[in-house]
Amino acid sequence: MGLVRKVLDMGVILAEVYIDTVGDPEKYRIKLTEKFPGIKFVVAKKADSLYPVVSGASIVAKVIRDRALRNWVFDETALNMHMKTGSGYPGDPDTKQWLEDHKHPVFGFPTLVRFSWGTCTPFFKDAVEVTWESDEVDEDATNNGRAKRQVKLSSLGFTGFKRKTEEIESSGKGRCKFFQARKLELVRKFQ
Repeated sequence: MGLVRKVLDMGVILAEVYIDTVGDPEKYRIKLTEKFPGIKFVVAKKADSLYPVVSGASIVAKVIRDRALRNWVFDETALNMHMKTGSGYPGDPDTKQWLEDHKHPVFGFPTLVRFSWGTCTPFFKDAVEVTWESDEVDEDATNNGRAKRQVKLSSLGFTGFKRKTEEIESSGKGRCKFFQARKLELVRKFQ
């Protein structure tokens, strides 16, 4: 939906949009049609094998991804990082080895890896569970309408799944003792 919105905002007139989906095609088609009523949406599983336009888009996307990987500059500065990533597909031995070589039990993977990728899940069976206070305020909280939240890394997709039960609303009293003792807080503006 974000891509469709961005293209429309650029002034492009869309008549039809073809989408390859993993989930229920009809559900997505209905949702998209409701959001963008003037556009015909064709949503199908394995759309890249059914529609030449999707096949072409898939090839273009892979070429762009490969080019981006060739020119990737890591944000992380850890030693021994290499780019022998393989194809990126879950069954690729080079991809599995790269994930094994670059996993961290607390911080996950380098920014190159999408944390919600299910392929990451097996690498963190024994990961360290980290809980911290969110820097954002939860406006829907029951405590005077505002409270900080505590979240665990796994609830953000670190281990490939989300668990709402791990989100703990907090009035700030559950804040990490390290931050409490030093009276540290998030600062957005310096005066």
